[in-house]
Amino acid sequence: MLDSKTFLTPAQIVAELDKYIIGQHDAKRHVAIALRNRWRRLHAPLEMQREIVPNNILMIGSTGVGKTEIARRLAAIADAPFTKVEASKFTEVGYVGRDVESMVRDLVEQSVNQVKQRRKEEVKTQAAQAVEDLILDALIPPVSGGAGLKSTAGFSSSPDSSVMPESDYELNERTRDKFREKIRSGELDERKIEIKVQQGSPGIGLVGGAPGMDEASMAGLQDMLGSMMPKKTRKRKVTIAEARKILLDEEAAKLIDMDEVKDEAIRNAENAGIIFIDEIDKVASRSGKGGGGPDVSREGVQRDLLPIVEGSAVSTKYGIINTDHILFIAAGAFHVAKPSDLIPELQGRFPIRVELQSLTKDDFFRILKDPKNALTKQYEALLQAEDVALSFDDTALERLAEIAFEVNSEVENIGARRLHTVMSRLLNDILFDVPDLIGPNAQILITRELVDERLQGMIRNPDLSQYIL
Repeated sequence: MLDSKTFLTPAQIVAELDKYIIGQHDAKRHVAIALRNRWRRLHAPLEMQREIVPNNILMIGSTGVGKTEIARRLAAIADAPFTKVEASKFTEVGYVGRDVESMVRDLVEQSVNQVKQRRKEEVKTQAAQAVEDLILDALIPPVSGGAGLKSTAGFSSSPDSSVMPESDYELNERTRDKFREKIRSGELDERKIEIKVQQGSPGIGLVGGAPGMDEASMAGLQDMLGSMMPKKTRKRKVTIAEARKILLDEEAAKLIDMDEVKDEAIRNAENAGIIFIDEIDKVASRSGKGGGGPDVSREGVQRDLLPIVEGSAVSTKYGIINTDHILFIAAGAFHVAKPSDLIPELQGRFPIRVELQSLTKDDFFRILKDPKNALTKQYEALLQAEDVALSFDDTALERLAEIAFEVNSEVENIGARRLHTVMSRLLNDILFDVPDLIGPNAQILITRELVDERLQGMIRNPDLSQYIL
């Protein structure tokens, strides 16, 4: 995994991020260096690999400026296991709620799914052949070779005879060959057949569990007991097209060695995993407040988080994972608390701090126009499905950016998420009228005048609270 896409240089990584995220150049540079350093560590001398730890990153910035998107796109560039968690959802040990180790288990689960999917792609051709045979068997059951031979009485047994009886087996094989071609061509896709599908193992509920048994041990025990239960199958009547999808997954799973999948997934999570901890400021003790109350719980979460970020062994249902080389990216708005309100030990584990800038009108304009997944392009694709051509002129995009910026300034700054509110209000009538009132092959151009007309309520209404997401 780390020998392919992560050959990208830091400049190339930033260029990839630029395709989806506008601005925030400093943050992109820091995450690009962090990603490249992972590849560098794995190519360093073996005795140094254990010593080189990742420089975890603390992103500081308001909601909607791109913190999560940067981390998510970084993981996609690296094809790395990635999980996003919210620090405010965790509780310290001894309280009801999620424990901090569950974020590592989530990461391993993602890694297992990634590896499993990749292995399924590798055996897809082999699995497809097995599926084809199963469908063919359901249509034309095979007969064993040599069985059911027609009587040769009255025919010459001479090998030179031009008239030879055809056995049931040969007839069956010729018929199967014809039907195999029809299956491959899709000619029989709508024909219904009866297939056997596996039923999921019944859930094994464990109440309480043994004293001292943690969440991972419980999950592992449940999986083990579930795997010991006999696999049940049931018959379903489906079209051949549906059967192909159902059976392909089952047959591919049979060709995969799950022990190898687990081993590879653990290695990938340890060496390439990225955990994004959002709302880290919500577990920081407020400045100037004394001990007691909820601040004690917040500090407890930080202290539980510390060993995970420093490097420890966490038990999962797939095995033990060491967190020493997982990259942690924490983020928060820090409107009330400050980064210095985090406990000193945790601050030290996030040596790279980067402030993300609030988005300007120009940023909003570029967000609407430039990224590969720009909101305007998403709406264009939605209407293209109805054969309706939607387009925006630059003056319309400028006005949309201006309105989004103004609403953020006057109500609450939710960053680029405000564009979703503005675009939805602008296009809702059009989306409703297609295809009943606006038919196929229609061309719709969004102009500045149309934006002003549709959004005049947002522009004129001094009480803009109704437009908060």
